[in-house]
This record gives sequence, C-alpha cells and structure tokens, in this order.
Amino acid sequence: MNKPNDKKFWSGRFSKDSAELLDRFNSSLSFDKRLYKEDITCSIAYAKTLAHCKIISRHESDEIIRGLNKIFEEIEIEKEKWFCENKNEDIHSAIENRLINIIGDIGKKLHTGRSRNDQVSCDIRYWLKEEIKQIISLLKTLRSTFITLGREYFKTIIPGYTHLQHAQPVTLGHYFMAYEQKISRDIQRFAEALERADVLTLGSGALSGTSYPIDRNFLAKMLGFKKISENSIDAVSDRDFIAECLFNIVLLNVHLSQWAEEMILWNTEEFKFIFISDAYATGSSMMPQKKNPDIPELIRGKTGRFIGNLTAILTLLKGLPQAYNKDLQEDKELIFNSTDNIKIILEITNEFLQNITFNTDRMLEAANSSFISATDIADYLTKKDVPFRIAHEVAGKIVAYCIERQRTFKDLSMSEWNTFHKLFGDDIIEKIKIESCIESKNVYGGTNPQQVLHAIDRANKKHE
Repeated sequence: MNKPNDKKFWSGRFSKDSAELLDRFNSSLSFDKRLYKEDITCSIAYAKTLAHCKIISRHESDEIIRGLNKIFEEIEIEKEKWFCENKNEDIHSAIENRLINIIGDIGKKLHTGRSRNDQVSCDIRYWLKEEIKQIISLLKTLRSTFITLGREYFKTIIPGYTHLQHAQPVTLGHYFMAYEQKISRDIQRFAEALERADVLTLGSGALSGTSYPIDRNFLAKMLGFKKISENSIDAVSDRDFIAECLFNIVLLNVHLSQWAEEMILWNTEEFKFIFISDAYATGSSMMPQKKNPDIPELIRGKTGRFIGNLTAILTLLKGLPQAYNKDLQEDKELIFNSTDNIKIILEITNEFLQNITFNTDRMLEAANSSFISATDIADYLTKKDVPFRIAHEVAGKIVAYCIERQRTFKDLSMSEWNTFHKLFGDDIIEKIKIESCIESKNVYGGTNPQQVLHAIDRANKKHE
C-alpha cells in the first residue's frame, strides 16, 4: 500500500503550514477511524447520487466507487498499518486523500456539494442506527431472561424491601418482572431514539444546503434512512440524537446498577440469597476464602462513566451558536465509549443472571423471620370496618409488644390478640401467614402468583 496522502483540503487560503502542535491537537483520526466503514458506505452512495443527478459522469462515479472499495479492502487487510501511516486530521480526509492517491483527480470530484459538516453527521447517524439496533437486540435477550426467571420462580417467596427494611412478602417472580418492566421501557426509549437518529443529513452542505441538484430522496433510499433533514443549519449542528442515546444508556445502566446492588447484597454472608457460579466471580490475591461479585460491582461502577459522558455532551452543546463548531468533534468519544460499554454490560448481565443459584429456602426463612405481615394485620381489621389509621396503630402496638417480649405474631394467644382489638378472630394466624399474605395480593400488577403469570403472558404478547 502506498503511503496515504495527508493533504489538508482547506489549505488553499493559508500561506503557512499548520503547526505540528495544532495538527496533534486538531486531529480526531485516533478515535473517528472506527467510522471508516460508514464513511466509505456513505461516500459510495453519494458518488452514485452525483451520477444519478448528472453532476458527475457515470464513469467518474464508477471510478470513485472502485477506489473506495479498494480503500475498504486495504483497511480490512492492514487496518493497524493503514492508520499508523496516516497523518490526516480525520477519517474523512484520510479516505478522500487515499482515494485521490489511487484514482487521481477524479477522486477530487467526490466532495462536490458536500461538506465535512454534513458528511460527519451522516456517518455518525448511520453508525449509531446500527448500534441502537444491537442494544435493542441485547435488551430483548435480557428481558427474555427476566421473564424466564419470573416464570420459574413465580411462587417463590422472598422478603420485599423498602428502605432496605423488611416491608411485605413478595414472590421472586414478581421481583424479576419488576425488572422486565424497566427493561421494556428502556427498549421503548431506544426504539424512539432510533427513529430520531434515522434522518439523512447529507446534502445539507456546510450549513446552507447546496447549489447542486442533489436528489436527497434517492440518497436517503440508498442508505436506508427513513427521513430527510428539514433544515440545513439544524442538520449539521444537531446532536440531540447523541445526547438522547447517552441519556437512554444512563437510565438503562441506572436500572442495571440497582439490580447489581441487590445482587451484591444478596451474595453476602448476611443475606445468602444467591450463589454465584465460580465462572462469574473472582477471588482475592491475599484472602483465600474470598469470592467477589466483580461483575455487578463493575456494572454499578460504570454508571458514573455513563453519567459523565451524558454530562459532557450536554455541557458541550449548551453554549454553541449555530451552526457547526469544532467542539462537536468531542461528541464521538463519548458515544463510542458509552455504546461499547453498555453492550458488554448487557451481554454479561444476561450470562450472570443465568448462572446464579437462588437460595429459596433462605429467602423464605428471611421472610418468616420478621414482622413482615404487619400490614396484613391492619388490613384484617380494616376489612371489618375499622378505620385504616386505627387499624395501623393497633398493628404497630402489636409489633412493639412482640419486640419487647422477643416473640412473634404466631406466639400470641387469642386472649392477647383480643387485648389489642376485640375483632380479632381465630382466623388471624392463618390470615397473616406469609403464603396468605402473598395470595391476598390478587390485584392486577400484584404479587399473587397467578397475577405474576398474567404479567408474564402480557409481557410475552407485548413484544411478539
């Protein structure tokens, strides 16, 4: 391969070569080189459009396409060497310079009516569309795993928590379906983000459009874009689609971080709710007994990275005047970093979930070890026409009574129950059993096992 030309296409107006330090500071090739496939694909479509619109000849278009395909082959074969030898400021210049090096002056016609401003916007949108599709696919796989676990454990009883305190009993299946709901919303958000990213901006020029008769509908159809940008100024400066995707990644990983925190807690000696497969845990270099939950810890930890990338793009955009500004070069590392990380997180979360053993006996024991059915005591009285606030106070007094005497609800005699309220009957002990508490929540969206199965059916139908 010949050494790629590093000519700057904007140098005609300048009388001096750019400073070496400026070249290093200005360059984005080190990170935007990953867009080479998208840049070549979009450039091939643009060359075909130029010929279709009779702006260049068919022969010239064919030569440009031949050269672009050769560049693609070069990069695929010698990627590291190709970029190592390249001194261009960005991937777009690198490819165009190499094209001219291969086919001569005909290559200089490719940029007719095109600016790097609309070119880079088109490339990043084309790339991000596929990234979002991959994320959605991974989310659907993870969602399916939560549904599978929900069905497997739809009757398994665990303590439900608020404020990390025992609150009310729920089923493990109901717990898993709570995350199915979060993931479903994430899928919906990414689908909406995909729709807003799916806009052709090429043909907008630097900011004012182009004086050449570019058939943008033809170009959009060739590249598979569903819509065409409506305003050339907005087209080259808009990075809403990147900010939106970064936000979606943040919220998605906030959801996964919440789940990860629970897995970390559940894995402790104090909880012992789960056992992590040895293949998905790590050890300590000093303490031989350790088995560490590094996967959920890293998932939790990477949330800060995602929030930082979102904060960076919003800060980047907040003071920019219309239209394109060089600041926008900083958008790529943020979205590259976030998409790369969230994809591997989704993959490993799914595998991690499938390699957990749930200690269901310990979960039931924990649910039975506290006053977790206290709310059902209040409900028992309320259903006998006692105002809920009075019933709540009675139940609280019973809890305090038991704590003081180190007893549980089932230890109380009927005479003791009736000292708190005369409406307690012999059926109270049966009503406040954990299983009865679960069964009583037979309301749409509740933790009753049949309601959990209904939720699973709805979830399966929702995304068929």
